[in-house]
Amino acid sequence: MPVWIDTHCHLDAPEFAPDRDAMRARAARLGVACCVVPAVHAANFDVVRTWAHGHGDAYALGVHPLCTASAAENELTELEAALAARAADPRLVALGEIGLDYFVPELDDARQQHFFRVQLRLARRWDLPVLLHVRRSVDQVLRHLREAAGSGANRHAWRGIAHAFNGSLQQAEAFIALGFKLGMGGTLTFERARQVRRVAAEVPLDALVLETDAPDIPPHWLYRTAEQRADGLPQARNAPEELPRIGAELAALRGISVEALAEATTRNALEAMPRLRALMP
Repeated sequence: MPVWIDTHCHLDAPEFAPDRDAMRARAARLGVACCVVPAVHAANFDVVRTWAHGHGDAYALGVHPLCTASAAENELTELEAALAARAADPRLVALGEIGLDYFVPELDDARQQHFFRVQLRLARRWDLPVLLHVRRSVDQVLRHLREAAGSGANRHAWRGIAHAFNGSLQQAEAFIALGFKLGMGGTLTFERARQVRRVAAEVPLDALVLETDAPDIPPHWLYRTAEQRADGLPQARNAPEELPRIGAELAALRGISVEALAEATTRNALEAMPRLRALMP
């Protein structure tokens, strides 16, 4: 059976409260060997760590850009303290979910940029890959990454993932040049998502990893239209058990076997987050 890694899923979300353990067991039976569960604010740092240790998964710590509006300044201090306390934890595999979001207009731009800059410095300090939130902010995120990387002899390469990548081929190449993998999930299963599908088909295979962003970004077979939702059908919950089918769609886009796709994306995830290697069966 192919082995899969879900590189980004929020398994602590309330949508999973009714059947969290059963849902994870179903995914495991389908070959999902590991899930990476990123924090979004200080209040769930311990929650994601506890989940990872209890279920053989991995976690990341960070403050999400959408949470910067309500986050106190001491959340960055709490993050630094948590990273120091968990520095030797093999299940802490990245810093994230961090980044910039210009889809939500009421977010304070200066504040989210401040949180992003500080967290990039923390990633450098603790030598952790980063899980990037990049929503309508590709060029701005790339600028911060280049600035934080330094220049000349002091320049340092990055590791990590541009989560839920939705940019152009040129922007994809810019992330790849900086050392990032591109996170691909439910969006690529929609035929109308031409830009994402083109990137997924054309970038080097060693640049791609798979994710669900569960419970969000459902694939086309779970998606409910606005009309269906208006008729009372709730939006379906995405989950790691959908990852093999998403992987099969990506394999078809690239014209390779599912087994080859699973092997490549698993290898790529281990390159993006090297601590995962010790967690894999």
